[in-house]
Order: sequence, then structure tokens, then C-alpha cells
Amino acid sequence: MLGYDWPRIHALLVPAPLALLTLAVALEIASLVLKRESLRAMSRLLLVLGALGAGAAVLAGLQAEDKIDHGPAIHRIMEEHEQLALITLGIFAVVAVWRLVRDRRMGGAERLAVLGVSVIGFAFLANTGHHGGELVFDHAAGVSNATLRAELANREEGHEHAAGEAHEHDAADAHEHGAGDAHGSAGASTSSDSAADSAAQPGAHTHPPGTPPHHH
Repeated sequence: MLGYDWPRIHALLVPAPLALLTLAVALEIASLVLKRESLRAMSRLLLVLGALGAGAAVLAGLQAEDKIDHGPAIHRIMEEHEQLALITLGIFAVVAVWRLVRDRRMGGAERLAVLGVSVIGFAFLANTGHHGGELVFDHAAGVSNATLRAELANREEGHEHAAGEAHEHDAADAHEHGAGDAHGSAGASTSSDSAADSAAQPGAHTHPPGTPPHHH
């Protein structure tokens, strides 16, 4: 489908529920603190949308599980990621249904209970995302063995700058070395001029290094 396989579809679907559920929990907390029903209604809507999005992301992830090249390390993390994702989905699905059915009739204690469960769900959501990031960034999950070998070979060849970049680097190096050479030449010229002036003075003489000062 437009060049996307299941791992890429899973990656495409993940950001939406992650953002929606996080914002839903944050708005629910804000609605309790500020006592604003508009924030509570928005939280409920985002919660339902986020739960639906999480379901789609989990289904895509289950399809992607058998479609990627992996070894024991990826398999272990992938199993943990899957379990955390299912727990997260279950918690937010329960909370979403709970709020759709009871939201307008909840008392203060029940609202706090729902919020507590939502915060627990957010903790599982964050841990699920952490495992997903570990799969991608630490183990290159989703990258085929052939593609990974080609990428490693490409990196071993080293990096060459384009013509413009190389010119900029050469110019910077030349400027740096030129400044150093000019400074050294100026120092040497000053020393030579001082020595010449001393030699030109009548009766001038020089002492070897380390000679103690003396008076004529």
C-alpha cells in the first residue's frame, strides 16, 4: 500500500494515540483543578479517539511482529512491547467506556478513581513507547538484514563532502593557518627589528642568556 509494509504502518499509526491519550489525561487533570466542564468534555472526546487509535496501532503492530528480521534481543523486547501495548489498550478502553457511560453522573470520588486509572494507563503508555524506541533506535527493528548490511557498508566507505562543502572547509583551514603564520611572521619580524636596532646603537653589546644584570 503506497510502499508501506506493516512495520511502517505501525510506526505511522503510533504518534496519534500517544498524543491524544497524553492530552486527554492532562485535560482531565486540568478540568478537576480548574473545575471547567469544557475541559472535561474535550478530555472525554480525546480519550475515545485515542483509545480507537491505540487499537489500530496495536493491530498493526501484531501484524508487523512476524514481518521483520530479528534475533533473540529484538524478540525479547518485542514481546515486552506487545504485552505493555495490550495492557495500555485495555486500560484506556475501559476508561473510555466508563466515561462514556458514567461521565455525566460521576461524583467526586468516582472522578478521582477514573483519573487514577487514567494515570496508571499513561504510565503504561510511556513504558510502551520507551520499548518501541528501544526497538528502533537500539536494535534497528524494522530494518531488513539486507538493508542493514548495505547501510553498514555505506558507512564504512566514509563520508565525502560535496564540492561546495569541501571548498568551505579548505577556506576555513587556509584562514586558520594563514592567521597563525601571519602571527608567527609578525613575531619573528618584531624580534629581528629589535635585534637590528640594538646592533645599530653605538657600543651596544649583548649578553648570553642567563647572565645576571650588572652595572657599568
